[in-house]
Amino acid sequence: MAPTIVEIPREVLETFAKSDQYHSSFLVRPDEGLEHALEHDVESGLPGFSVSASQGKFLKLLAVAIGAKRVLEVGTFGGYSAIWMSQGLPEDGELITLEISEVNAKVARENLARAGIRNARVVVGDAKETLANADKESYPTYFLEAKRLVRKRGIIIVDNFVQFGRVADENFCRPPTNRQFEYRTDSTVGGVRTLLRMLKEDKEVEATTMAVADMKGYDGFLYAIKL
Repeated sequence: MAPTIVEIPREVLETFAKSDQYHSSFLVRPDEGLEHALEHDVESGLPGFSVSASQGKFLKLLAVAIGAKRVLEVGTFGGYSAIWMSQGLPEDGELITLEISEVNAKVARENLARAGIRNARVVVGDAKETLANADKESYPTYFLEAKRLVRKRGIIIVDNFVQFGRVADENFCRPPTNRQFEYRTDSTVGGVRTLLRMLKEDKEVEATTMAVADMKGYDGFLYAIKL
């Protein structure tokens, strides 16, 4: 049994945030549409679950680097990451973002419109039928569908893949405490672990986990390429 991973001290999390903000002050240019999206999320009562600006910039750069023309996002929330990724697409590109909540979808459409994004479409529907609602328990299902849809050498990104180290803590059996962001249930960890076991035997993709320490705390994402 692996040793229990201890809670990350608050001062360490604050250091993560300060470092992220410092680098972003040089590398992330001011963008009225993105800034308004975050403000509108708060005004609309949406919790702060959007990606950080540095991660959003990474997603944009990734789309540019591979010459992506179509992007599928699972879980729109307020549309912040959708704005970033849409900025990395060509004029004839398209982003489809899937969301199960009508409330979130409404806010996202307003944010996309305010940001001047015209190549993104928000689709609302049941998770299992439309591949919407990115609940972590269903990560294996979403990944298999994404792999089916993506082109060869296409990229699949799966967010919230480290979860403050909980995924690697085999003794984890309770919700986290004293953290800025919490995950709803222990089954979210189980979904990530199940996907990791699947990927170990999957010969159709190459993948790695990238841990991220930023203003959102300590988390990470899966980076997978379809062979």
